[in-house]
Amino acid sequence: MGCTASVCLAGRKKKLSIPEIAVFVPSMRVPVQSNLQRALKGLVPRDLVDRLSALRNQILLLAEDTDGSAANELTRALEEYLTLVIGLTKKEQSLEESVEFKWKNLGDGRQEASVASAWFELLSVIHMMAMVTLSEANSLMIPKDHSGSEVRTVSADCKRDAVDLLLKASGYLDFCLREVLICIPPELKERLPKDLQGGVLEATYIQALGQGTEIQLGLAVESQKASLSVKRRLACEQLTYFSQAHTCLSECDLSHGYGKKQLQFIKWKYLEAKAAAYYYHGLIFDKGNEPSCHVTAVCCFLAAEELLAESKKACLSFCLADPVSRIPPLWGIMKYLYQKIPEVASRKSQTYGYLLEQEKALQTLPDLPEFQLSLRPDDYELPEIDPAWDCRKWEIESQTLKEHLKDYEDEIES
Repeated sequence: MGCTASVCLAGRKKKLSIPEIAVFVPSMRVPVQSNLQRALKGLVPRDLVDRLSALRNQILLLAEDTDGSAANELTRALEEYLTLVIGLTKKEQSLEESVEFKWKNLGDGRQEASVASAWFELLSVIHMMAMVTLSEANSLMIPKDHSGSEVRTVSADCKRDAVDLLLKASGYLDFCLREVLICIPPELKERLPKDLQGGVLEATYIQALGQGTEIQLGLAVESQKASLSVKRRLACEQLTYFSQAHTCLSECDLSHGYGKKQLQFIKWKYLEAKAAAYYYHGLIFDKGNEPSCHVTAVCCFLAAEELLAESKKACLSFCLADPVSRIPPLWGIMKYLYQKIPEVASRKSQTYGYLLEQEKALQTLPDLPEFQLSLRPDDYELPEIDPAWDCRKWEIESQTLKEHLKDYEDEIES
């Protein structure tokens, strides 16, 4: 799954495995046990605190026991927990800074973050929902019987479902960026983990849109109805998404766990997209009747071939970047282009070699066209707050002086 190493049951040693990646999943973060009962005692009803604590622990155990792969169970637990966390963010409750919430990296258990903010907890939960969704998309694009095969075969239905999941994950991250991050005070933002910084969130949601477009381009190649213009447009849109994602991530602090590997992934996909864009751009030019059209087409094909070679090197750099991942088999649009680009570049260079000699002044690489981007993040809205937050039904347990002093002593010791 994604880049996260597989984990045995909670508390046991991790077993080493080298994952295969189709959809890049940044580091998944999971909650660490926090003493909610002590922090919220006397402020909210005991049964509400118990539910918050139980769901939070359930999310941690599910994630550790399955390495985050139990998507349906994790999503249900996260969505239910979210309806409770929303209550902590309401100003009328005055509970925004009452609990010190702790989270850690699932892959290595390090990089623990601890922030006394309900908005941080809300941000972390929605971010985890996005990572689980990306993991689910990754699983769809890697068939269970793929081992030992140099070519990955994925059904059209799985590809369409993966695109839907990518748009859903993008919507979660876009919501984090627009609606949640702005509610966290500047002094607390400085303490957020690097993967929750605005630039990283933006790069990751744009990257998801780019991968969705890549899958759509692969589906277009398999369809007899899709025209060259449609394929070129999709390739150019994919290129734009990965260019934007690269710009966003390049401006971020990449010292967090998977930052450098994510940047390598985006660079690799950017080069692949550019190779595809120039290939289809060349095919359209080659339909022209003027000698200059054929010369320009050959320039596009040769550029695509060179970019393909660069993308191969970028893929290897990505796989070798920590944490190491397997070199993926060819799939989708690239399975097709790795065969077609060298073949067409060689054939067209031979066919129009005489024109290249005669029209040396025309041997310039044309600019790629720009198109309005088609894919957008799914709209996401927070669910309704859990009815348990209806204060009119609350019965708060009073605390004796002895209990209060014991809690105070425990707090000092901890």
